[in-house]
Amino acid sequence: MKHLFFVLLCCCSTNIFAQSFSVQSVLSYPFPSQLVASPKGSNVAWTANEQGKRNIYVAGAPDYKAIKMTSYNEDDGQELTSLSFSTDGNWIVYVRGGDHGGKDGGPVNAASAPLAPKMQVFSLNLKNRNTIPLGEGDYPLISPDGKLVIFSNGGQVKSVPIDGSTAAKPLFYAKGNNSDYRWSPDGKKIAFVCNRMDHSYVGIYTDQKTPVQWLLPSFSRDITPSWSPDGNEIAFIRLPGIGLETDSILTRKHQPWAIWKVNVNNGKGMQLNKAPETIRGSFPAMEGGANLMWAHQKIVFTSYEDGWPHLYAMNPDGSGKTLLTPGNFTVENIKLSNDLKTLVFAANTGLDKDDLDRRHIYQSSVDQPGMKPLTTGKGIEAYPVISGDGKNVFCLSATASQPLLPARIDQGKIHLIGAELLPTDFPTSALVSPVHVSFKSADGKTVYGQLFSPKKTVKNHPAIVYVHGGPQRQMMLGWNPMDYYSIDYALNQYLVNLGFTVLSVNYRLGLGYGYDFHKPLRAGAQGASEYQDIKAAGEWLAQQANVDPARIGIYGGSYGGYLTALALGKDSRLFAAGVDIHGVNSRFSSVAMEGKLPTPDADLAAKIAGESSPVAYLKTWTSPTLIIHADDDRNVAFSQSVDLVKRFEDRKFNFEFLVIPDDTHHWMKFSNSVKVSEVTADFLTRKLMKN
Repeated sequence: MKHLFFVLLCCCSTNIFAQSFSVQSVLSYPFPSQLVASPKGSNVAWTANEQGKRNIYVAGAPDYKAIKMTSYNEDDGQELTSLSFSTDGNWIVYVRGGDHGGKDGGPVNAASAPLAPKMQVFSLNLKNRNTIPLGEGDYPLISPDGKLVIFSNGGQVKSVPIDGSTAAKPLFYAKGNNSDYRWSPDGKKIAFVCNRMDHSYVGIYTDQKTPVQWLLPSFSRDITPSWSPDGNEIAFIRLPGIGLETDSILTRKHQPWAIWKVNVNNGKGMQLNKAPETIRGSFPAMEGGANLMWAHQKIVFTSYEDGWPHLYAMNPDGSGKTLLTPGNFTVENIKLSNDLKTLVFAANTGLDKDDLDRRHIYQSSVDQPGMKPLTTGKGIEAYPVISGDGKNVFCLSATASQPLLPARIDQGKIHLIGAELLPTDFPTSALVSPVHVSFKSADGKTVYGQLFSPKKTVKNHPAIVYVHGGPQRQMMLGWNPMDYYSIDYALNQYLVNLGFTVLSVNYRLGLGYGYDFHKPLRAGAQGASEYQDIKAAGEWLAQQANVDPARIGIYGGSYGGYLTALALGKDSRLFAAGVDIHGVNSRFSSVAMEGKLPTPDADLAAKIAGESSPVAYLKTWTSPTLIIHADDDRNVAFSQSVDLVKRFEDRKFNFEFLVIPDDTHHWMKFSNSVKVSEVTADFLTRKLMKN
């Protein structure tokens, strides 16, 4: 086994290869997120991660100059989330700490600080730029009058004045885990979801003298309450409760759901819409789930029932259901205007056929079909918001060479905000524009990807297949709007600059190509059918002019790490080297839930899960391998890599590794994202580049 110090020493030697920029320089962009608009006027705010230093910026009319409002000056791994403006626009509330992309969003100590960090709610006074700690917790929500903040702490709800003038205190007690709270329009009541494991209720808190009002309590799981504009009714989603009856693991089954409403004054309710009892009609596995919103005279939601994730609207009595966004494309990042009449969203459609692998911003009325494109062209636009006065739409905007930045949309034109935050040594001119490609897998399914080609053609040069994680993701023809994948996009650009051709593959299970692509048969632990797409990508690369078929590598993280490990185990002859970054290496079934009998196909499912696991192919795993994992990973258990390493050691298989103590799945420290990218590039360069 090769030692870690050898990997790190070699990492520092990558400058012996021809390159015009460093990994650190191409990762130095100020990644923006949490874009929010003030309910008053046209101000906008966002967080910027500037090489690990995360801060809040605001901009406003008329010049929209980015103004830094906080002073966090360390690469300490503490993220900023849950940004929101008060109604008067004078305050911003946010959370500092945690890992909200993981299963456990609790405090993170990626910097290995001697004193454990906290996850805290803060308020920011925009007039004097003072930050005020409001208490330990998460998911703050400002009251309509802007005076109070409620937040979650240990599954219960606390309340605190926005100015921190008194300490936070429990607002009410309700058995279970309480979340998804929503103020009534007049600010006098709070609707919330009380999760009690196998069932959940929607409740209403009024004051500390009035018992909690439970709305249509049943044996179901009720979620996502949404107030009517007049505050007299609430719409919510009803899912079946979790029972102990076993069902087939390998057979797909409709996952039912329905939209209900209830009158909060008399407690009477009714079912408004029941999803079609089809596989596509199952509860939508997309961003925001059903995205239930009570708009102006309409109830709006999303569904996959026609084979694509789309927006629908219906009357408050359940009649007049209408598809607002017809067509073969994906709708996501949905926002409703303050006047409740207009929707803005991102979609992978447009005038160019390759918009399939982009995102543009669209606008629609809540009451009739008719999408209006707000952006077009070869850029990537995502996460739109409408200003409080309704006069402006903002988004996050990128291109193939320009990283994500906030932007204002004006008559189809993109006006960047905060472009001056991009470092002067950022290698914009050295970057390439990937092109859309498609090819067939062994079973005839179409596979999609983006091909990054070096600017200078070299005969018989090496190539790399990049495999994204998720798997419900889509890589694009430009900088990705998600921070994790923006890092990988930067690394792909760096690898191309070193002389590799890189194919970023959008395999089945990903978004952007319809339900049947997103939810394929025999995928994952049920047969890994998606691996056919990865193998097809390697074979397609091997057939390209000037690519050396004997020097094709592969790398990926998370689900991409899983598929990378499968590739190295099953097809070492095709994939000459690879980097498995926090991947799942064993998919054997876990122990059944207490009280449940084994499923009728448990033995067959276990057999197929084993055959879908990289550890089943150690005998044919011969390609050089680098394993990378951080041990506070909240998405993929660190034990997955511990187990693989132990198996390698038992077989005396030569491999390399990088372990990062205390960080999570998402490289909360910038220095760790640089280290992982440098080590990955160095390993692939040493194994695939000829000296």
